[in-house]
Amino acid sequence: MSSETRAMSRLTEKDSKLSSPFISNLREHGELIAALLSGLLILFAWLSDGRILPSATVTLYLSAFVIGGFAKAKEGIEETVYAKELNVEMLMILAAIGSAAIGYWTEGAILIFIFALSGALETYTMNRSQKEISSLMNLQPEEALKILDNDYKLVSVQDLQIGDRVLIKPGERVPSDGKIVKGQTSIDESAITGESVPVSKETNEEVYAGTVNINGSITVEITKTSDDTLFQKIIQMVQSAQSEKSPSQLFIERFESTYVKVVLLVVAIMLFLPHFLFGWSWMDTIYRAMILLVVASPCALVASIMPATLSAITNGARNGVLFKGGVHLENLGHLNAIAFDKTGTLTNGKPEVTDFIAAEDEDVSQVLPITAAIEQESNHPLAQAIVNYTAENKRKRIEIHNMQDISGKGVTASVHGEQWKIGKADFVGKEASRSFQQGIAQQLASEGKTVVFIKREEKIAGLIALKDTVREETKRAIQVLKKHGVYTVMLTGDNHTTAKAIAEEAGLDHFIAECMPDEKVEEVKKLKQHFNTVGMVGDGINDAPALAAANVGIAMGEGTDVALETADVVLMKNDLPRISQAIQLSNRMNKIVKQNVIFSIGIIALLIISNLLQVLDLPMGVIGHEGSTILVILNGLRLLK
Repeated sequence: MSSETRAMSRLTEKDSKLSSPFISNLREHGELIAALLSGLLILFAWLSDGRILPSATVTLYLSAFVIGGFAKAKEGIEETVYAKELNVEMLMILAAIGSAAIGYWTEGAILIFIFALSGALETYTMNRSQKEISSLMNLQPEEALKILDNDYKLVSVQDLQIGDRVLIKPGERVPSDGKIVKGQTSIDESAITGESVPVSKETNEEVYAGTVNINGSITVEITKTSDDTLFQKIIQMVQSAQSEKSPSQLFIERFESTYVKVVLLVVAIMLFLPHFLFGWSWMDTIYRAMILLVVASPCALVASIMPATLSAITNGARNGVLFKGGVHLENLGHLNAIAFDKTGTLTNGKPEVTDFIAAEDEDVSQVLPITAAIEQESNHPLAQAIVNYTAENKRKRIEIHNMQDISGKGVTASVHGEQWKIGKADFVGKEASRSFQQGIAQQLASEGKTVVFIKREEKIAGLIALKDTVREETKRAIQVLKKHGVYTVMLTGDNHTTAKAIAEEAGLDHFIAECMPDEKVEEVKKLKQHFNTVGMVGDGINDAPALAAANVGIAMGEGTDVALETADVVLMKNDLPRISQAIQLSNRMNKIVKQNVIFSIGIIALLIISNLLQVLDLPMGVIGHEGSTILVILNGLRLLK
């Protein structure tokens, strides 16, 4: 069987040239349809044997050979020519032809059918994993409003040069990396850092391609061309990480080539040597060589893995875990370390109010509804969290006047003739905020919370602390993973204080703060230097490179399309404890696969020895060969439970 790496490379080279969805779907399902049609022809020929003319039966078998074996034969020949190495596809085709050549059409056709079905499923899986790059590209702006001397011009992002200035309106994506030369705003950088809380940006601060301008009109000077942006590097890193071959893949490729060469060499020797060495007749010599070619074909070896893998994948899907291939399911059982993104993975991804503290001489029943009434006029995520908190506590809302949203700072409004301010410490007055209840704000900030001050006229009336809260199931999941001996670490773009607080609350072994996407990839690579198998769990675009770089990339089901397409495993219900269940399923599968491989190799060896001793005829060889295949398939199907 071809390795997933070879299948992936072939699909990348060929399928990328096909733009028609119809042609793409035809290639995706064509091999599976051909394999099933081949199986139906074999069944009909077997049931009709003796009831129709022999020539008609042979025609049915020939049709099954051609329909089921064409794709694999073409693939085997092309791969042999391209790599200048023999492969298992060639061995299977020769075994089937050899079986038919000595009159055993059914056995040869069944060999073709089993191999064609396995190849069709592999091709289908590989086709489904090619969509993440196009998903990324869809998020990249195509046009930008370039500022000329006395006018504006809508130009292609590809035409932007370093030094050009562009106008970015509220709600638009930043077209290319640059720095703000005019204006201030809040930028949603979740596409880059993964953090849900927008970042305030002022003059001379950097902005990145793919991020979203929320509420302020800004002028940006381009500092990088579109093919050199951080967003573009994310795409390149995904492509690069997927092209890397794991040691197990390289071993499989080397084993395959060696296995085929040895079998064909031994068969070639068997065609001549026994006649001269043992005095066998030419008929007996050719007969024994054909038996060897049949019994040495790796049908049982192929069936040792595929049915067990598909059964495990089906089992996982029933329980909310989607595996994109058997290699990822296998690797999961060997997991030594796992890295987590913070926002949307360990946490809920949305800020929530954790504390509301009013000044000693202020009435909470007045301060809270006034705060909510003011924040109701703002579209900032923190403002919405405050409004939601107030609604949950069933507070009244009050009419306000002269509300102003100061981008990146806070809001002001007039209520009952009094001036109110809500925002950061430097917006309401650092001295006033520092003196509030003996530094309670500093304590809340040290817990990783965002502190918003409420100022009434010239005095601090209270404060609100918000935090992206840890998921209820996160702690339980981390505990189970640590019981399995898995090292846990968090990679986040958030600051050190917030990261430390979240890591301690979740019970993680380690954390790394202020990670950009390329730094997350580097951290995953560092983990791979210390651990044999490393997993990565994330949900955002920024996590895609790290998901691809890890041995096993795990995406949250409610994450972005890019994360879902890039990952090897998807938790459909965002349920982290499912990871430990998936590890147990992987361990079961690896155990059954090992049993099947040992059993199938043992049977092949026994059949080969029996053939050399001339105690095995072709029908018994086929029964032993096909019987072992059926047994390993049935053993693999136990994973459905």
